[in-house]
Amino acid sequence: MAMNGTPHPLLVHRLPQPNYIDFVRWVPPLSALDRLVAAAVFDSSSSTSALQILSLTQTQTQTHPADLTLQSSWPSPSRITALSLSLLRHKPLLAAATADGSIHLIAADPVDLGVDSVGSGAIHAGPVSGIDLVEGGSEIVSVGDDGRVNLVSLSESRLSHRRVFDGNGLVGFAAAKWASPAEFATGGLGFGVQCVDNRKPGGPVSQFRGNWARGTSSGIVHSIDIHPSRKHTVIAGGSSGTVFAWDLRWQQQPIILSGVATGEAQAHSPLESEVWEVRYDNYMHSLNIGNISSSRILPVMTCSEDGILAVVEQDEEPIELLAEPCAINSFDIDGQNPSDVICSLEWESIAILSRP
Repeated sequence: MAMNGTPHPLLVHRLPQPNYIDFVRWVPPLSALDRLVAAAVFDSSSSTSALQILSLTQTQTQTHPADLTLQSSWPSPSRITALSLSLLRHKPLLAAATADGSIHLIAADPVDLGVDSVGSGAIHAGPVSGIDLVEGGSEIVSVGDDGRVNLVSLSESRLSHRRVFDGNGLVGFAAAKWASPAEFATGGLGFGVQCVDNRKPGGPVSQFRGNWARGTSSGIVHSIDIHPSRKHTVIAGGSSGTVFAWDLRWQQQPIILSGVATGEAQAHSPLESEVWEVRYDNYMHSLNIGNISSSRILPVMTCSEDGILAVVEQDEEPIELLAEPCAINSFDIDGQNPSDVICSLEWESIAILSRP
């Protein structure tokens, strides 16, 4: 599996943790001196889960140049299966979904970095597989293995929901992403992607089925992303190393960035197993901003079960950032400093990458 190297050396810190790390997210800084991380952790010895707020510090030593310090912890009633974060009135707000079908909104205190639940509710019949908090608000779109798509809102310390779609167990969803306060996309079985507009009742306004993937239509979309400046394009990552873009303006065929082939064209395939998360990479976009046309797909970062963190681009050789001997379960790009990336490794570690 040949892959281009990075143009400059990376600074990588691997920080062992006492528990399994299911998800990691950068927390928007509460002050100029803060570097905070939210981590969903699972203790296999006690079968307990928690959402932790960790502070990242530079220790200025060669043996341990960086360290993570626990600031606060919120015990989860069940294992956390999805995690999303937003800022509400300049305060970090986290949404944690769990294996028992519940969703919890947790607020972080900007002074003492404590975390408290501000609302919770039983939303799905079974594990919640994907959630997304709307930017600047508290409304959540959630999807689950039960085939339900819900809009979840906070009311008097409780979460209520409105069901947008119910597949009655015949279909399953794994990913959800807001495109605007009124529009969102979902992804799931069969490499399918659906776009929903809350202002237009009656089901998805656009629907894409993965019958283009020869022999692989039983695959699943695990993660989707939508760039705020290009809401007409949905990026999706899923089974068999597949990463593709679906442009709502030209819906006949996807643009394949990695994985399965369509017709005679084969995309570069840096990934061979499940792609767990995809995100637009604003750092690589900023490096090539003068060379990317409005019709070209922006660079996308991915992490996978086979331990690869990479950036894939349309018609370009992929760039490998990290190759681990274990799965990379999740990652996040720092919104304030997109050269910094954090990811969770299956072998109870958190890796932090700094790109020059």
